[in-house]
Amino acid sequence: MDDFLSQPGPRKAVPQKPLQIAILGTGMGGLCMAAQLRRAGIDSFVMIEKEAEIGGTWRDNIYPGSGCDVPSHLYSFSFEPKTDWSRKFALQPEILDYMKHVTRKYGLRPFIRFNTEVEEARFDETAGLWRLRTKAGEEITANVVVSGTGQLNRPFYPNFPGIETFAGKAFHSARWDNSVDLSGKNVAVIGNGASAIQFVPEIAPKAKTLTIFQRSANWIVPKSDRPYTPSEQKWFARFPWLVKLHRLQIYLMLELNYLAFIKGSFFGKLFEKAAVNTMEEHVKDAELRRKLTPDYPAGCKRILLSNDWFPTMARKNVAVETSHIAKITPDGIVTEDGVSHPADVIIYSTGFEATHLLAPMKIVGRGNLDLNTVWAHGAEAHRGVAVAGFPNFFMLYGPNTNLGHNSIIFMIECQVNYIMQCLNALRSPKVRTIDVKKAAEDEFNRDLQADMQKTVWAAGCSSWYKTAEGKVTNNWSSFTMKYWWQMRYPDFAEYNLGG
Repeated sequence: MDDFLSQPGPRKAVPQKPLQIAILGTGMGGLCMAAQLRRAGIDSFVMIEKEAEIGGTWRDNIYPGSGCDVPSHLYSFSFEPKTDWSRKFALQPEILDYMKHVTRKYGLRPFIRFNTEVEEARFDETAGLWRLRTKAGEEITANVVVSGTGQLNRPFYPNFPGIETFAGKAFHSARWDNSVDLSGKNVAVIGNGASAIQFVPEIAPKAKTLTIFQRSANWIVPKSDRPYTPSEQKWFARFPWLVKLHRLQIYLMLELNYLAFIKGSFFGKLFEKAAVNTMEEHVKDAELRRKLTPDYPAGCKRILLSNDWFPTMARKNVAVETSHIAKITPDGIVTEDGVSHPADVIIYSTGFEATHLLAPMKIVGRGNLDLNTVWAHGAEAHRGVAVAGFPNFFMLYGPNTNLGHNSIIFMIECQVNYIMQCLNALRSPKVRTIDVKKAAEDEFNRDLQADMQKTVWAAGCSSWYKTAEGKVTNNWSSFTMKYWWQMRYPDFAEYNLGG
């Protein structure tokens, strides 16, 4: 937890037994969990990483202009502040360097098993253990499993007719191919979300033509980015309290932004006005402005930050195509209006399979209960971290813990704090399993979904926040302060503690 919000309180001394903990993934969630275990003097854990290096989404998203839309000082751990961020909104290389610093400082690398992908995790009720089967056929056992795989790790690829016939180069923005030279090429970008608004302005000057195939317009507001001066970095390093104060200032400012996500909010209208004013300043063509103006309330889809999207849209070599894609041919894309758009390169900026959390892993709990079956109508969990019938299994950045207005790192620290206290209970000789009660989980989710109906996320537009049936499975429904309050301490009356 952040220092300015924590309430540590006295700890009751109890006899403790060792636990073997398996952490899945080495993104921000996995690193936070592992660092806190090390800070607590717990070394009986293993981190399982399917790739050859740490970093999660910040390892994978290396496209030009890749960066964070949360201010740097809040997109970092409260227990490991960085005083020399180069700018207000850090770019991908600096964020990845920070994650590698955390890995080094807390000595995490010896605990990581790289190039190891878990295919199945199955709870053995007799032994009270999780048995993890890797893709290589190896079995790893653990008392506790903590999933840090997050929501944005599996790129979504559309299935257009003829997609396999394309003769040029094609790749997803989250799997950027640096070997492809875009200079002088006809480039097609399918999608216009958070990744596209960062890389499109970077590649547009190189391309001969750049056509953006847009399903729906986004609300895009100015990004208050700037470099931190050497003097600011010096003061932050000299006076740690200044960093805490700066974090608090950013946190409170972002927390207020939640007001813009309430249906019919005046603050939402302010976001819309800022976006329209910026667009009108840079885009003079009336037809193009029409294409770039959303037809849904601000916040229903993710609000995006950019200073160079609209100037890029006004470039002569850039076109926005709103007719839906009919098929892909060897030399380009044909839209439903019958127009053929030549392309040498196709870049899929089509997001992630965000509502299929933990896939493609198979998670099996008590009585052969399959998590995919439990989540057939949309993922949900108790406080985003636990699911009934899956004892000693916890999630970071789980269902309904994504944000539209603040830092996910804050949410992850809340979750890690909560899980650490659950682990403390499990280290008692009298407790072998901790399993949330179905009634407690259901009550929590009924309240959450009722709150959700007050927000624009439950409005009519489609987004990666919700399932095809319209259930919002990704976002938290209120202020992060409310989540912190609920996550300060576990209420063990909500759990079955097994001996």
